[in-house]
Amino acid sequence: MNHRIGRVMFALVVGLAAAVLSYKWITDPNPRMQRAREEQVVQIARSRLAAKLESDSLEIVDPLAPDRKVGKVYVFAQAPGWAVSGYYRRNEEDRWHPYLILLSKKLELHRLKVQDETLALRAAADPTLEIIQ
Repeated sequence: MNHRIGRVMFALVVGLAAAVLSYKWITDPNPRMQRAREEQVVQIARSRLAAKLESDSLEIVDPLAPDRKVGKVYVFAQAPGWAVSGYYRRNEEDRWHPYLILLSKKLELHRLKVQDETLALRAAADPTLEIIQ
């Protein structure tokens, strides 16, 4: 009889603890706010990338539009700003070019690292653009 009461009490305590923790996790606004901030950062990174490459017709694979066949992509806070990685190509005949864009705290372009030899001349004159091998 004592074992049955002990089991019931244990189940009630564990169930109540799970319910309280689940409620706190579901109602916590911080993950949603973090996700919204990351989405904003990626949208700005897209526009900065298109502006820097002077192209309106880029196909972009990034954290908002991932494609595991192309490669892994990331967005993360990095002191003092943000870093967004991804891939782009100009058209169907172009290959995918990996990129890493570093944004300041105010979401201004700090550095763009790309693996795209067609930008070598522009990179020589632009200190924010870096060609990687």
